[in-house]
Amino acid sequence: MFKYFICSLSLFISSTSAFSQIKKDTIALSGITLQGSPIKNLLQNSAASVAVISSIDIAKSDGIILTPILNKIPGVTMQQGALNTNRITIRGIGARSQYGTNKIKAYFDGIPLTSSEGETTFDDIDLASIEKIEIIKGPNATSFGSGLGGVIQLFSRETPSLKSFGKLTTTFGSFGLVQQRLSAGYSDAKTNLFTSYTDLEVDGYRVNSAYKRKSFNLHGKQKIGTKGNLSFLGVFTRLKAFIPSSINETDLKNNPDRAASNWAAAKGFESYDKVMVGLGYEHRFSNKWSIQTSLFSNLKNAYEPRPFDIIDDKTIAIGYRANVNYKDRLLNLPLELSLGTETQYENYNYALFRNLYQSQPSQGSIQGDKFSAMKQNRNYSNYFLQMVLLLSDRLHLETGLALNSTNYSLKNVFENTTTGVKEPFSFGTVLSPRVGLSYKIINGKNLFASLSNGFSTPSVAETLTPDGQINTNLKPEIGWNYEMGFKGNWLKNKLYTEITLYSTQITNLLVARRTAEDQFVGINAGSSSHSGLEFLVNYNCVLWNNLTITPYFSGAVNNFKFQEFIDGNADYSGNQLTGVPQKQFNFGLDLNIKNGFSINSSFRTMGKIPLNDSNAKYSERYSLLDLKTTYVFTVIKNIKIELNAGVNNVLDTKYAANILPNAVGFGAAAPRYFYPGNPVNYYGGLSVGYLF
Repeated sequence: MFKYFICSLSLFISSTSAFSQIKKDTIALSGITLQGSPIKNLLQNSAASVAVISSIDIAKSDGIILTPILNKIPGVTMQQGALNTNRITIRGIGARSQYGTNKIKAYFDGIPLTSSEGETTFDDIDLASIEKIEIIKGPNATSFGSGLGGVIQLFSRETPSLKSFGKLTTTFGSFGLVQQRLSAGYSDAKTNLFTSYTDLEVDGYRVNSAYKRKSFNLHGKQKIGTKGNLSFLGVFTRLKAFIPSSINETDLKNNPDRAASNWAAAKGFESYDKVMVGLGYEHRFSNKWSIQTSLFSNLKNAYEPRPFDIIDDKTIAIGYRANVNYKDRLLNLPLELSLGTETQYENYNYALFRNLYQSQPSQGSIQGDKFSAMKQNRNYSNYFLQMVLLLSDRLHLETGLALNSTNYSLKNVFENTTTGVKEPFSFGTVLSPRVGLSYKIINGKNLFASLSNGFSTPSVAETLTPDGQINTNLKPEIGWNYEMGFKGNWLKNKLYTEITLYSTQITNLLVARRTAEDQFVGINAGSSSHSGLEFLVNYNCVLWNNLTITPYFSGAVNNFKFQEFIDGNADYSGNQLTGVPQKQFNFGLDLNIKNGFSINSSFRTMGKIPLNDSNAKYSERYSLLDLKTTYVFTVIKNIKIELNAGVNNVLDTKYAANILPNAVGFGAAAPRYFYPGNPVNYYGGLSVGYLF
């Protein structure tokens, strides 16, 4: 009945049209000011390919996961095997990661979501707490250090100026989806507060895929005098997510809802409590001098029963970020400089226990004896200098230089914590320069070009040999990025176009060689080339002064390949890069009617993906269609109600939503490459807000 209700509601909203006066939207996408960089700049004038996702864009999805939102961005691919299993790649960087996202830096209001060893987790950020997302593609963000693929910055939601509100939201959907959210905000001339609490539960489409997450978010800003601003961010997350893991090709076609047999038998899951807090202060001393500083900390207490063991781990991270900006003129040319640093210290402790699930069938995981324990200290430091110089009214020069240092130490604390040998290791210092130019041809139309260098260090797991020793021969991946493009507004800012050509050449290519189901070692095995074309077209059309139609089209055509890649006796030179599609396109059409109705549609295609380095197998190409309808109206004076309904995967496509690159079948088992995507699924929601 729920299915037919959603279909009927979608049809009703889609067929309704009431016409009244609406205001033209003449605000160009290119006129957005980028917040993430220490030196603020307009998107139009930035000498880099930067994508901006607004809260309006986020609201066009089901509000549960980022996947359909990020996959609209050309050059960005997010594969989602489960709500807690995903991999984000930018321009193919990080595509061969085994289980998560690496080689990309991420921040939430300046607080790193990326660990000191380069792994990034977005799963536990509630979408309702995000106001905007900025994505800098490639190594074009000097002030954020390592991150060969780029930087993703999330900004917390704020309460509208001089407003106060309370809001209750409930969403129901297929596979037992229930999400309840309570949010509130307060704003006056000096203070801005926003808080939300979200309870999300999903039974899941697959066996052993239930998911429960509770999250609390608090964000505040306070003006200090006329020149200072104090900000605070606190996020608490409690998660328990069962893990169905990957399956083989036969099961993908015939039984996609099943879990891997060993994970199902062990009833494997991950659970953790996580706290993220940050305190920032911004002060403008004069028209020339200003400073931004922030202190932050991440705490995580996790427990994960897996078929091969049970891991109990704890992470404590503290860090500091600061930059001093200076504005003046150089040879009578406007100049802005930013000098800053980011440092992070992370302590990671873990213990491994035997999993005795096979001794008592149907009972799930049973913790046995401890057989390993390690303590890791990780240190990350980045020092940067960034400059923007206006050579003329039309020509802008951007330059930057970053100096990075990454090191850590390991200590085996299993047998005797007083005699364990501490093994320090450092990747030394890495210098990363960047230069970019942006030229305004005429108003609203810019050409840009840039040359930049980036790097990514191996994770701790990749530096360890099978016997637990550090492989001191590993080197960071180094990449040079060459990029040029065009950004343009047309038809009185109704049409925005962007096209980018790039080539990133990576040396010291890091390869994860699998030695067991739960083990792999890292080796530097050659070089890779990442070249491609990205484009974006957005059109905002107002019809009859009451209906706004916004079609968009974006895509990426990639040529990602191994230039030189020899792994043991196998030569993969010239093969396509594993784990990322060569083509990806997105089409969409949004309809907005003045009386509160809107319809959002999204159609995306994903090209076939090489599953292994030999290119012997590929995933199948697939297309997905998503639809959402929304109706917003006001009751009495201050009560606003929103009804929404949507369908994901309208065409009921069978596809692999995530793949495990270079999966190996041990014994007689077939390789488990695939995480099946959800079939057609429905959702609907109601929110009631009161404006004070």
